[in-house]
This record gives sequence, C-alpha cells and structure tokens, in this order.
Amino acid sequence: MLEVKSLECKKSNQSLFHPLSFQVAPSEIVQIVGENGSGKTTLLRALVGLSDIEEGSVTWSGHSIQTEEFRGNLLYIGHLVGVKKELTAIENLRFYQQLTGNRYDDESLFNALEIVGLVGREDIPVGSLSFGQQRRVALARLWLSDQPIWVLDEPFTGIDKRGVKALEQRFIEHANAGGLIIFTAHIDVLHELFSVKKIELQDMGMF
Repeated sequence: MLEVKSLECKKSNQSLFHPLSFQVAPSEIVQIVGENGSGKTTLLRALVGLSDIEEGSVTWSGHSIQTEEFRGNLLYIGHLVGVKKELTAIENLRFYQQLTGNRYDDESLFNALEIVGLVGREDIPVGSLSFGQQRRVALARLWLSDQPIWVLDEPFTGIDKRGVKALEQRFIEHANAGGLIIFTAHIDVLHELFSVKKIELQDMGMF
C-alpha cells in the first residue's frame, strides 16, 4: 500500500496545495485532478521520490520510498517523454526492458508498439517522430511492465480515441491483476468501466 500523510509541497517557498493524506491499495486506480498550476506534476514527482517533501511523508508498505525495493516496483512516466531520441522505437523498448530487468522478446515489443499505433515506425529514430508519437513509445512500456506501481503524468494526452480505449483497458487489466495506478488527466476516463478514486488538489491561491 502507498500511504501519504499530511503531505505538503512548495514552490518559491509557497505551498502548492493543502496538506494531503490518502492511501492507495493494490487493485486501486486513483486520478489526481486540479487546475493548471495546482501542483499535480509536483505531487506525482513527490510520490516517486523525485521532488522534495516539505512536510509529511510518503511510504510504501510502511517503508521509505527512497529504497531500491520501491524503485524496482515502480513504473513512472512523467510529463517529459523520457525516451532516448537517438534510438529507434524498438531499441528504446529493448533498452527499457534491460534497464528494469523485465523479461521480453522482440515479438512482445512489436506487439506493444502495434497497440499504441506505431506500426511501421518501429525502426525510425525516436527523435524523428512527433511529440505525440514519442509519448506513445513511452506508453508502450505499460504493455511490457512487471512493476505493480504505476505513476503516470497525463498519459491520455495526445492520443486518439482508439488509444484512449486501449489505455483504459490496460489500466483495468493491471488493476485486476493487483497493480495500483496513480495518474493525472484533464478528461474523465474509465467511465462506468472501473471505480476510479479521485483526489482533487485545492491550490493555495498563490499562482
């Protein structure tokens, strides 16, 4: 279980949102909502140990998130796509699987790229693809990941209706298998498909 207690994050010495306390258990999907500038991205970065926590705590199964065990259980896709632009789409997925120690074969990599609509672009350097296509290369990891904890910043941005449906289905599969997902989105997703817990950030009115 991921547990957040009285969490506060600051920017320019000002609190971004009111203190947060919540828990996310296996098989749960949580959507973080809030206005632009309310601190959604900062919150996600704090949940994975990439942003400083001013007050409060974030723990996984009662232990610090600043451990190799937590990082080994985590798949984080942030606001930036996080791909190597000099590598092709298929090479990026190979690199990611090797880096995380996930099992893979080339067929599974090609299947993941097909699901995200990149058939025919597997061998093109990612730097030559559009931002939306680069984003889809990153999202293809979701069909390859063994990590139970997914933290995703705006995963539904820049994908078409077919992509949204595929991603919704993958979310449900992951949750039903005991995984947990925390994500941000400006749209309502998984409507009537899965019970999504929503956490709304209440900004402090500083921005």
